Amino acid sequence: QVQLVESGGGAVQAGDSLRLSCAASGRTFSRFPMAWFRQAAGKEREFVAAINYSSRNKYYRDSVKGRFTISRDNVNNTVYLQMNDLKPEDTAVYYCACGKTPWQSTITLQNRNEYNYWGQGTQVTVSS
Repeated sequence: QVQLVESGGGAVQAGDSLRLSCAASGRTFSRFPMAWFRQAAGKEREFVAAINYSSRNKYYRDSVKGRFTISRDNVNNTVYLQMNDLKPEDTAVYYCACGKTPWQSTITLQNRNEYNYWGQGTQVTVSS
């Protein structure tokens, strides 16, 4: 029912920037929270950033605060992740996720179980 198409990943050097995009379709995008998760090789998928339906509430994992910014465009059904000052530790496959509860705006959005649709993932590789 919901399709998420990610783009913007690539290979960069430490200190560089990337902007990930996730285009959504098949659902009333503006009603639902969105998030980015990532999974590095040999590690579990972890929360990166989340944004509620209105952009009033945003949440970030501590290691990306001040470097990453999540945003959304409800007219064009797109969510973004601007990543600045990238570090080798940011290397991972990044996944876009759509929440299963409309209007959800709480800190529980950091929990993977809050999401039921996922993109295919886009690789981000940061070299030192």
